[in-house]
Amino acid sequence: QVQLVESGGGSVQPGGSLRLSCAASGYAYQYYSMAWFRQAPGKERERVATIYNGGSSTVYADSVKGRFTIARDNGKNTLYVQMNSLTPEDTAMYYCAADPNGGPRARDFTYWGQGTQVTVSS
Repeated sequence: QVQLVESGGGSVQPGGSLRLSCAASGYAYQYYSMAWFRQAPGKERERVATIYNGGSSTVYADSVKGRFTIARDNGKNTLYVQMNSLTPEDTAMYYCAADPNGGPRARDFTYWGQGTQVTVSS
């Protein structure tokens, strides 16, 4: 019933920018904390950023702090992340996640999208 669909991924050069979107349906979006995670081959799934249900509290991974900005538009049931100054380290599959509570780890989120690929290379 709950569906999350990511979009906006692609290939960019180092220093470039991308904006990812996550369209949510099938649940009370405004009452859920939402987050972006990413996972590169052979690496652990990493929390990129979380925005809590009120929309005013955010948490970022140290690796993206100052470069990424997470936001939500509750009226549109959509989650965003603006990613600037991208580096090859940012290359990964990016996933949108939602949970009534949430937390710092992937296992703290129960609903997931299929992911959108971000590739940063020369």
